[in-house]
Amino acid sequence: MMRDDPAMIQALSALRLQLEWGADEALGEQPLNRLAPAAPPIPMPPAGAVAVPAPDPVPARGSAPSRAAALAAAAATPEALRAALAGFEECALRATATNLVFADGNPQAGLMLIGEAPGAEEDREGRPFVGRSGQLLDRMLASIGLDRSGFLITNLIPWRPPGNRNPTDAEVALCLPFLFRHIVLTRPRHLVLLGALATKAITGSSRGIRQMRGRWVDVAIPGLDHPLPALPMFHPAYLLRTPGAKRDAWADLITLRRRLDAA
Repeated sequence: MMRDDPAMIQALSALRLQLEWGADEALGEQPLNRLAPAAPPIPMPPAGAVAVPAPDPVPARGSAPSRAAALAAAAATPEALRAALAGFEECALRATATNLVFADGNPQAGLMLIGEAPGAEEDREGRPFVGRSGQLLDRMLASIGLDRSGFLITNLIPWRPPGNRNPTDAEVALCLPFLFRHIVLTRPRHLVLLGALATKAITGSSRGIRQMRGRWVDVAIPGLDHPLPALPMFHPAYLLRTPGAKRDAWADLITLRRRLDAA
Protein backbone atom coordinates (compact mmCIF):
# COMPACT_ATOMS: atom_id res chain seq x y z
CA MET A 1 0.00 0.00 0.00
CA MET A 2 1.39 3.39 -1.00
CA ARG A 3 1.99 6.21 1.49
CA ASP A 4 -0.44 8.48 -0.39
CA ASP A 5 -3.23 5.90 -0.22
CA PRO A 6 -6.26 7.75 1.31
CA ALA A 7 -7.22 4.69 3.37
CA MET A 8 -3.77 4.48 4.93
CA ILE A 9 -3.72 8.24 5.62
CA GLN A 10 -7.09 7.93 7.38
CA ALA A 11 -5.92 4.95 9.47
CA LEU A 12 -2.70 6.72 10.52
CA SER A 13 -4.69 9.84 11.45
CA ALA A 14 -7.00 7.78 13.68
CA LEU A 15 -4.01 6.09 15.35
CA ARG A 16 -2.30 9.45 15.95
CA LEU A 17 -5.47 10.80 17.59
CA GLN A 18 -5.69 7.80 19.93
CA LEU A 19 -2.07 8.32 20.99
CA GLU A 20 -2.77 12.00 21.71
CA TRP A 21 -5.74 10.95 23.86
CA GLY A 22 -3.50 8.70 25.94
CA ALA A 23 -4.69 5.31 24.67
CA ASP A 24 -2.07 2.81 25.81
CA GLU A 25 -3.79 -0.53 25.41
CA ALA A 26 -6.22 -2.41 23.17
CA LEU A 27 -9.47 -3.73 24.62
CA GLY A 28 -9.92 -6.48 22.02
CA GLU A 29 -7.94 -9.69 21.71
CA GLN A 30 -7.61 -9.28 17.93
CA PRO A 31 -7.06 -6.06 15.94
CA LEU A 32 -10.11 -4.77 14.09
CA ASN A 33 -9.59 -4.47 10.32
CA ARG A 34 -11.38 -1.23 9.51
CA LEU A 35 -10.38 -1.48 5.83
CA ALA A 36 -12.18 -4.78 5.23
CA PRO A 37 -15.30 -4.62 3.01
CA ALA A 38 -18.57 -4.25 4.86
CA ALA A 39 -20.61 -7.38 5.55
CA PRO A 40 -23.57 -7.90 3.21
CA PRO A 41 -26.90 -6.68 4.60
CA ILE A 42 -29.20 -9.21 6.27
CA PRO A 43 -31.99 -10.05 3.78
CA MET A 44 -35.49 -8.95 4.80
CA PRO A 45 -38.24 -11.59 4.91
CA PRO A 46 -40.59 -11.58 1.89
CA ALA A 47 -43.86 -9.68 2.12
CA GLY A 48 -46.51 -11.63 3.98
CA ALA A 49 -44.02 -13.81 5.84
CA VAL A 50 -44.50 -14.18 9.58
CA ALA A 51 -41.45 -13.07 11.55
CA VAL A 52 -40.49 -15.41 14.36
CA PRO A 53 -39.69 -13.31 17.47
CA ALA A 54 -36.33 -13.85 19.09
CA PRO A 55 -36.48 -15.50 22.51
CA ASP A 56 -36.41 -13.14 25.46
CA PRO A 57 -33.02 -12.92 27.14
CA VAL A 58 -32.64 -14.58 30.50
CA PRO A 59 -33.42 -11.85 33.02
CA ALA A 60 -30.52 -10.74 35.19
CA ARG A 61 -30.87 -11.03 38.94
CA GLY A 62 -30.96 -7.32 39.69
CA SER A 63 -28.87 -4.54 38.25
CA ALA A 64 -25.07 -4.48 38.44
CA PRO A 65 -25.07 -1.70 41.11
CA SER A 66 -27.55 -3.67 43.24
CA ARG A 67 -25.36 -6.77 42.97
CA ALA A 68 -22.35 -4.65 43.97
CA ALA A 69 -24.28 -3.33 46.98
CA ALA A 70 -25.26 -6.85 48.05
CA LEU A 71 -21.71 -8.13 47.70
CA ALA A 72 -20.29 -5.20 49.66
CA ALA A 73 -22.89 -5.53 52.42
CA ALA A 74 -21.96 -9.18 52.92
CA ALA A 75 -18.34 -8.29 53.80
CA ALA A 76 -17.85 -8.34 57.58
CA THR A 77 -14.22 -7.15 57.64
CA PRO A 78 -11.98 -4.94 55.47
CA GLU A 79 -10.12 -8.08 54.42
CA ALA A 80 -13.36 -9.70 53.29
CA LEU A 81 -14.28 -6.51 51.44
CA ARG A 82 -10.97 -6.54 49.61
CA ALA A 83 -11.51 -10.17 48.62
CA ALA A 84 -15.02 -9.33 47.40
CA LEU A 85 -13.67 -6.50 45.25
CA ALA A 86 -10.94 -8.75 43.85
CA GLY A 87 -13.58 -11.20 42.65
CA PHE A 88 -16.06 -8.59 41.40
CA GLU A 89 -16.25 -8.92 37.61
CA GLU A 90 -19.06 -6.47 36.85
CA CYS A 91 -16.73 -3.45 36.45
CA ALA A 92 -14.85 -3.49 33.14
CA LEU A 93 -11.93 -1.58 34.69
CA ARG A 94 -10.91 -4.76 36.48
CA ALA A 95 -10.05 -6.40 33.15
CA THR A 96 -7.72 -3.62 31.98
CA ALA A 97 -5.94 -2.88 35.29
CA THR A 98 -2.81 -4.64 36.50
CA ASN A 99 -3.68 -4.64 40.21
CA LEU A 100 -6.53 -3.93 42.56
CA VAL A 101 -5.62 -0.81 44.57
CA PHE A 102 -7.49 -1.15 47.85
CA ALA A 103 -6.03 0.92 50.72
CA ASP A 104 -2.91 1.87 52.64
CA GLY A 105 -2.19 3.23 56.09
CA ASN A 106 -3.77 2.63 59.48
CA PRO A 107 -7.44 1.48 59.52
CA GLN A 108 -7.71 2.36 63.24
CA ALA A 109 -6.45 5.93 62.89
CA GLY A 110 -9.88 7.58 62.77
CA LEU A 111 -9.03 9.62 59.65
CA MET A 112 -9.77 8.38 56.12
CA LEU A 113 -8.53 10.12 52.97
CA ILE A 114 -10.43 9.30 49.77
CA GLY A 115 -8.96 10.00 46.34
CA GLU A 116 -10.36 9.42 42.89
CA ALA A 117 -8.67 6.55 41.02
CA PRO A 118 -5.22 4.94 40.79
CA GLY A 119 -2.62 6.13 38.32
CA ALA A 120 0.09 4.15 36.57
CA GLU A 121 2.42 3.84 39.60
CA GLU A 122 -0.42 2.82 41.88
CA ASP A 123 -1.61 0.26 39.34
CA ARG A 124 1.86 -1.28 39.21
CA GLU A 125 2.35 -1.42 42.98
CA GLY A 126 -1.21 -2.11 44.08
CA ARG A 127 -1.10 0.73 46.66
CA PRO A 128 -2.83 4.14 46.55
CA PHE A 129 -0.95 7.42 46.25
CA VAL A 130 2.60 6.19 45.65
CA GLY A 131 3.35 8.20 42.47
CA ARG A 132 4.13 11.91 42.18
CA SER A 133 0.74 12.90 43.56
CA GLY A 134 1.15 10.60 46.52
CA GLN A 135 4.63 11.85 47.26
CA LEU A 136 3.35 15.44 47.27
CA LEU A 137 0.45 14.43 49.51
CA ASP A 138 2.83 12.73 51.96
CA ARG A 139 4.91 15.91 52.17
CA MET A 140 1.81 18.05 52.65
CA LEU A 141 0.50 15.89 55.48
CA ALA A 142 3.94 15.64 57.08
CA SER A 143 3.89 19.43 57.34
CA ILE A 144 1.01 19.12 59.84
CA GLY A 145 2.47 16.12 61.65
CA LEU A 146 0.70 13.27 59.85
CA ASP A 147 2.08 10.16 58.19
CA ARG A 148 0.44 6.94 57.04
CA SER A 149 0.37 5.59 60.57
CA GLY A 150 -2.06 8.42 61.34
CA PHE A 151 -4.61 7.90 58.56
CA LEU A 152 -6.10 5.41 56.12
CA ILE A 153 -6.03 6.26 52.44
CA THR A 154 -8.07 4.78 49.62
CA ASN A 155 -9.78 5.71 46.34
CA LEU A 156 -13.31 5.96 45.05
CA ILE A 157 -12.31 3.71 42.13
CA PRO A 158 -9.99 0.77 42.99
CA TRP A 159 -8.79 0.06 39.44
CA ARG A 160 -6.90 2.34 37.08
CA PRO A 161 -9.00 3.62 34.17
CA PRO A 162 -7.20 3.11 30.83
CA GLY A 163 -5.00 6.05 29.94
CA ASN A 164 -5.85 7.72 33.30
CA ARG A 165 -9.17 8.88 31.88
CA ASN A 166 -11.92 10.04 34.24
CA PRO A 167 -14.18 7.23 35.51
CA THR A 168 -17.66 7.17 34.04
CA ASP A 169 -20.82 7.65 36.09
CA ALA A 170 -21.58 3.94 35.64
CA GLU A 171 -18.15 2.96 37.00
CA VAL A 172 -18.63 5.25 39.99
CA ALA A 173 -22.05 3.70 40.68
CA LEU A 174 -20.52 0.21 40.67
CA CYS A 175 -17.64 1.07 43.01
CA LEU A 176 -19.39 3.41 45.44
CA PRO A 177 -21.10 0.65 47.51
CA PHE A 178 -17.69 -0.87 48.25
CA LEU A 179 -16.32 2.49 49.40
CA PHE A 180 -19.34 3.11 51.63
CA ARG A 181 -18.91 -0.34 53.16
CA HIS A 182 -15.20 0.36 53.70
CA ILE A 183 -16.16 3.48 55.65
CA VAL A 184 -18.69 1.54 57.73
CA LEU A 185 -16.20 -1.21 58.56
CA THR A 186 -13.36 1.11 59.59
CA ARG A 187 -15.60 3.79 61.19
CA PRO A 188 -13.36 6.85 60.77
CA ARG A 189 -14.24 9.96 62.73
CA HIS A 190 -13.26 12.31 59.89
CA LEU A 191 -13.07 12.09 56.08
CA VAL A 192 -10.88 14.06 53.69
CA LEU A 193 -12.18 14.09 50.11
CA LEU A 194 -9.38 14.65 47.61
CA GLY A 195 -10.61 16.14 44.36
CA ALA A 196 -13.87 16.91 42.61
CA LEU A 197 -14.87 13.34 41.79
CA ALA A 198 -14.61 12.00 45.34
CA THR A 199 -16.29 15.12 46.71
CA LYS A 200 -19.26 14.84 44.34
CA ALA A 201 -19.67 11.09 44.92
CA ILE A 202 -19.61 11.31 48.72
CA THR A 203 -21.46 14.58 49.30
CA GLY A 204 -23.88 14.34 46.36
CA SER A 205 -23.32 18.05 45.70
CA SER A 206 -23.07 19.44 42.20
CA ARG A 207 -20.98 22.40 43.38
CA GLY A 208 -17.41 22.57 42.10
CA ILE A 209 -14.38 21.71 44.20
CA ARG A 210 -13.34 25.38 44.33
CA GLN A 211 -16.59 26.16 46.14
CA MET A 212 -16.50 23.08 48.36
CA ARG A 213 -12.86 22.97 49.45
CA GLY A 214 -11.77 24.06 52.88
CA ARG A 215 -15.18 23.75 54.55
CA TRP A 216 -16.34 20.86 56.71
CA VAL A 217 -19.61 19.27 55.62
CA ASP A 218 -21.59 16.48 57.27
CA VAL A 219 -22.21 13.54 54.94
CA ALA A 220 -24.61 10.64 55.34
CA ILE A 221 -23.01 7.23 54.79
CA PRO A 222 -25.34 4.26 54.15
CA GLY A 223 -24.94 1.84 57.06
CA LEU A 224 -23.98 4.49 59.63
CA ASP A 225 -26.53 5.94 62.02
CA HIS A 226 -24.82 9.34 62.19
CA PRO A 227 -23.28 11.72 59.64
CA LEU A 228 -19.52 12.04 59.27
CA PRO A 229 -17.66 15.35 58.97
CA ALA A 230 -15.84 15.54 55.64
CA LEU A 231 -13.34 18.10 54.36
CA PRO A 232 -13.09 18.50 50.56
CA MET A 233 -9.61 19.48 49.35
CA PHE A 234 -7.82 19.86 46.04
CA HIS A 235 -6.39 16.62 44.67
CA PRO A 236 -2.57 16.67 44.79
CA ALA A 237 -2.48 15.96 41.05
CA TYR A 238 -4.26 19.29 40.53
CA LEU A 239 -1.67 21.01 42.72
CA LEU A 240 1.12 19.59 40.54
CA ARG A 241 -0.56 21.14 37.50
CA THR A 242 -1.56 24.36 39.30
CA PRO A 243 1.16 25.40 41.77
CA GLY A 244 -0.68 28.66 42.47
CA ALA A 245 -3.37 26.70 44.32
CA LYS A 246 -0.93 25.50 46.98
CA ARG A 247 -1.73 28.49 49.20
CA ASP A 248 -5.36 27.36 49.38
CA ALA A 249 -4.20 23.79 49.99
CA TRP A 250 -2.08 24.95 52.93
CA ALA A 251 -5.09 26.74 54.42
CA ASP A 252 -7.08 23.51 54.09
CA LEU A 253 -4.35 21.56 55.86
CA ILE A 254 -4.48 24.03 58.75
CA THR A 255 -8.28 23.55 58.86
CA LEU A 256 -7.73 19.78 59.05
CA ARG A 257 -5.09 20.03 61.79
CA ARG A 258 -7.27 22.27 63.94
CA ARG A 259 -10.22 19.89 63.66
CA LEU A 260 -8.09 16.89 64.60
CA ASP A 261 -6.58 18.75 67.57
CA ALA A 262 -10.04 19.70 68.82
CA ALA A 263 -11.43 16.17 68.55
